[in-house]
Amino acid sequence: MQSLKTSLARIPAGSGVLFFVQMFSTLGYAVLQSSLVLYVTQRLGFNNEQAALMMGLFGAFNYGLHLFGGYLGGRFLSNRNLFIGGMVLQVFGCAAIAGGSLDGLYLGLALFLTGSGLNVTCLNMMLTQRFEPEDPRREGAFLWNYAGMNLGFFIGYAVAGHYQLDQRYSALFWFATVGNAVAILFTLAYWNRLADLRTPLLQAGRRAFWGRFAVGVAILVGLVPVLDGLLRHPADTALGMKAFCALVALGLIGLTWRHPVVAERQRMQAFLALTLGSLVFWSLYQMAPSGLQLFAVGNVRLEVLGMTIAPQWVQNINTVVIVIGGPLLAGWFTRLRGCGWPVDVPQQFAASLLLMGLGFLALPLGIQLAAPDGRVAFEWLALSYGLQSVGELLISPIGYAMVGRLAPPQHQGLMMGSWMLVSGLASLFAGDFSGWVAQPVDGSPLTSNPAYSTLFTQLGVGSLVTGAVLLALRPWLRRLIGGAERA
Repeated sequence: MQSLKTSLARIPAGSGVLFFVQMFSTLGYAVLQSSLVLYVTQRLGFNNEQAALMMGLFGAFNYGLHLFGGYLGGRFLSNRNLFIGGMVLQVFGCAAIAGGSLDGLYLGLALFLTGSGLNVTCLNMMLTQRFEPEDPRREGAFLWNYAGMNLGFFIGYAVAGHYQLDQRYSALFWFATVGNAVAILFTLAYWNRLADLRTPLLQAGRRAFWGRFAVGVAILVGLVPVLDGLLRHPADTALGMKAFCALVALGLIGLTWRHPVVAERQRMQAFLALTLGSLVFWSLYQMAPSGLQLFAVGNVRLEVLGMTIAPQWVQNINTVVIVIGGPLLAGWFTRLRGCGWPVDVPQQFAASLLLMGLGFLALPLGIQLAAPDGRVAFEWLALSYGLQSVGELLISPIGYAMVGRLAPPQHQGLMMGSWMLVSGLASLFAGDFSGWVAQPVDGSPLTSNPAYSTLFTQLGVGSLVTGAVLLALRPWLRRLIGGAERA
């Protein structure tokens, strides 16, 4: 007992409560991310293409606003104020969606995405401020924080599936509302422990502080009607966002071409090549809550040992693989490097794409072996999710570290923002892919199986080819990265 008290005393004030704040704040996102496509198709009459496009915009706005939220937090609003403001918007957003109307959906998503997009980075900032730069406890704290997030996803997916089996969507969204509210209560209960440390806002005078506060609140509130309008015109909004991403890509290419330092330019070239590979990976990975979920509902026999499996529960395969497989994979890589086997970034990116390709190619094989009624055995879907999850373990943890390693100091902010933007663009592409299979009039899996088989085969082969290209380019990429480091 004394040793437990001693261990708890070593934890910086506020870092422990952030585990629970992270867990409860994740519930609302887990519910919407896993249930939005099913809700709009089963209750609001969206077809597959419309539902997939809405899911694509959901991911694009959520990821795209993360960077903006990172800039606001600590400069215009304290991180805890921005987090509370964002969570309040999420509470009202889930409550609006629970009303069950189309207008409530658009308003609710605008409220929720503004909140979740802006406040996600606040949690990481509040946690990292609890530690000095060289504090060895930082890594463990972020590991626990990541565990809290995955626990929130696990609970959110589990509850979402429970309510979705009976299509009690209103009760599901009220559950998300309560979960978000609990995160607010936890934050308020430990308000003083979560105060900002070492931020630009703390250096401002009293008058400047309140001026920035007013601007921050105005941005937080003003984004809601903007997103509401954009969500009501999804096709035009998606096209505009893709055009913006294309301009950013051209800007990065020009910046790389003109960069005067040869070693740094080489690293930037490696960054561009790896970013293209990651775009392919995440575009397929983010089909899980849209196209793959529609396939699961309409074409897969969601039963194991006589028990019905809710579509949202399938996504917990990813959660379990990440939590269990992360430490195992890290230990395996350590042993490989200790034996002299090089495991580098290009190799991990290529392997992740190969696993993604195999995961998608498992589905056409399952379709070929489907039952007479056209239903695919659940095991094929589970195998696909498992392979994709292992691929995520190879590419996701090293992504942000790669940016810090390859980006010149003066361009790190821009390149980090571009890396985050890739996830938003990938969400739009995932929506496009998911909408390629039309909803069959008769609702029979025998009608849509051929189209799904063609789509999954094309995407799987595309991922395998991209992975093979990266593998072939590995010596060149290693020279760009390694040569730059030697210089």
